[in-house]
Amino acid sequence: MDSTRKVVVVTGASGGIGAGVVAGYRGLGYAVTATGRSIEPSADPEVLAMPGDVAEFGTGARIVDATMARFGRVDTFVNCAGLFVSKPFTEYTDADYETVVGVNLRGFFDIARSAITAMLSRDGGGHVVNISTTLVDNADANVAAGLTALTKGGLNAVTRSLAIEYATRGIRVNTVALGVIRSPMHPDDPGGTQAARHPVNRMGEVDDVVRAILYLEQSPFVTGEISHVDGGQSAGHR
Repeated sequence: MDSTRKVVVVTGASGGIGAGVVAGYRGLGYAVTATGRSIEPSADPEVLAMPGDVAEFGTGARIVDATMARFGRVDTFVNCAGLFVSKPFTEYTDADYETVVGVNLRGFFDIARSAITAMLSRDGGGHVVNISTTLVDNADANVAAGLTALTKGGLNAVTRSLAIEYATRGIRVNTVALGVIRSPMHPDDPGGTQAARHPVNRMGEVDDVVRAILYLEQSPFVTGEISHVDGGQSAGHR
C-alpha cells in the first residue's frame, strides 16, 4: 500500500459524469473508489469498484471502510450521485419525495459523514465536492424542479456550512452547479431545445464538469464555493 498516493471516493460512478470524474482523477494519479448501483468491476488495480445504493443508510460506512482497507486513506469525496424528477409540485408523490431525498440528501449525508471522519483520522485535510444545479438559484418557468431545488439547495447550503466548520482542519468543501449536461440523463437534444437554455447556445459536456471539479481539487485556497458550470445561465439570459 502506497501511503503517499491520494485517494478519492466517487459516487454515481456507473456512467455519465461520475465515470468521467473517475477517469479525471486517475489522470491525476489518484486511486479511486467508484460506487454506483450498476457499476462493473474494474481491471485497473487502482480502482475499487463497489456496487451500492447511496440512499441506504450504512452504504457510506461500508464504502469508506473498504477504501481505508484497500488504500489506507481518503483525501477527497466527489458526490456525483443524484436524481432529477421533473413534474408539477402538486403531482409529486410521497414515493417521489422519499426517492429523491434518499439519493440527493441522505446519500450525501451518509457518505460525507464517513469520508470526513476518515479525513480527520489522519489529520491531513481533505476535499468534498458536490454536484448541484443552477436551477437552485436560477429557476426556469419551463422546468418544474421543486424537489430538485429542495434537495440540491440543501447541498448548496451544507457546502458553505461545512466549509466553515472544517476550515481550520484543512478540509475544503465546494460545489459545482450545473446547467444541462449531455449524459445518460440528457443523451441528445433534438431541435436544440436544451442548448437554447444556455447563453452559449450549447449543452455542457461531461468534460466541462470534470475540468471544473479538477480545478477545485487543485485550488487549495478555494472553499465554500458554488461554482456555476452552466453556459452562462447564472449570469443572465440572451
